[in-house]
Amino acid sequence: MRSFCLFFILCVFKLSAQEILPGAYQTQQYFPLLKDKNVAIFANHTSTINHTHLVDSFLNSGIKVVKIFAPEHGFRGNADAGKKINNEVDEKTQLPIISLYGKKTQPSAKDLDEVDILVFDIQDVGVRFYTFISSLQYFIEAAIENNKPLIILDRPNPNGFYIDGPVLESNYKSFVGMQTVPIVYGMTIGEYAKMLIGEKWLSWKNIRKIDKRISLGELLGFEQEKNNFSLTVISCKNYDHNSKYVLPIPPSPNLPNMQSVYWYPSTCLFEGTIMSEGRGTDYPFCIFGHPSFPKDLFSFKPISKSGATHPKFMNQTCYGWNVYNEDVKATLAELNQQLQISYLLKAYKLFENKNDFFIKPKSELDTDYFFNKLVGSNQLKNQLQQQKTEHEIRKSWQPNLNKFKKLRKKYLLYKDFD
Repeated sequence: MRSFCLFFILCVFKLSAQEILPGAYQTQQYFPLLKDKNVAIFANHTSTINHTHLVDSFLNSGIKVVKIFAPEHGFRGNADAGKKINNEVDEKTQLPIISLYGKKTQPSAKDLDEVDILVFDIQDVGVRFYTFISSLQYFIEAAIENNKPLIILDRPNPNGFYIDGPVLESNYKSFVGMQTVPIVYGMTIGEYAKMLIGEKWLSWKNIRKIDKRISLGELLGFEQEKNNFSLTVISCKNYDHNSKYVLPIPPSPNLPNMQSVYWYPSTCLFEGTIMSEGRGTDYPFCIFGHPSFPKDLFSFKPISKSGATHPKFMNQTCYGWNVYNEDVKATLAELNQQLQISYLLKAYKLFENKNDFFIKPKSELDTDYFFNKLVGSNQLKNQLQQQKTEHEIRKSWQPNLNKFKKLRKKYLLYKDFD
């Protein structure tokens, strides 16, 4: 508890010292756009201005909020990863909360019937398989389909200072990766939204009410006589892609500290394997291993916790690695602005029955392996099985990474890191 409280104290101090302010803080830029409108907001527990939730700020300012939409982990941000979230009524405001995680990923026409304008405000972590950018895409498509203006309140990307990892191949698209971007893509939510639109990556299948003879470019050129949709991004203040932004609020139950946030892009790949990725410990994604590994390695025992009620190997002793370091600067130095795969290589080498290392889908199709969905292709799985070196693996990423880096530049709202 003491370290958890200290985390928040340090976060608040860091935010103040850096004077990095998310888009939500720039109320003078978007409150006038919401005046006398029925507002629906996509939000969770990270959608705050200082210590006040954005919904409360809206209501306190006389803005009429009529509906809340919630992502994975729910409006309060405490549900397990992957857990189905039901619709509910917010106890404090009595507003309806509609879950957009599970079978339903997009607001329906009925959901938006009484809505005049949409607001999207979520703290992302800049990793392709962190599902908030998938929710963002569906939300934009719903805004277009139902002729609703959309305001995105941008927030800094805590992993926005580098780009790395395999680029997703189109036949491996899923809710944990919908677009051909690398695992770490170095963009804020607002920048990513611009890219979705500019690259025409939005799905016409989901935009059923738009005349398909109108090009997406024309549509998003805001021809108001044809469609009421418009996109407004409220930018962050004093942020650029060199910033090491410390999150004031943990973005989800299993990212409780900045060390977990920084290691998450690398060690979340263990979710597609038989190994524990550290859920059910105090340092998820910084602790990982398996019961069969040598007993002279670091030992830990996952237990049931809020946000991880049924972790892998619950109440069993596992052996592996602990990369958690109290010094965040030391964590950043070890990661060295790269996706770290060295522990993945070590784990695969140590695991005796290699046929069982990757969690097998019932279909046994390459495209259905969760590991491949996280990676975005079957290439890394094959490379591990072929015992390729880390150098060989990293080299194979470069051609597609170079293409993406060039594409990304077109949509940046902030000074880049190079």
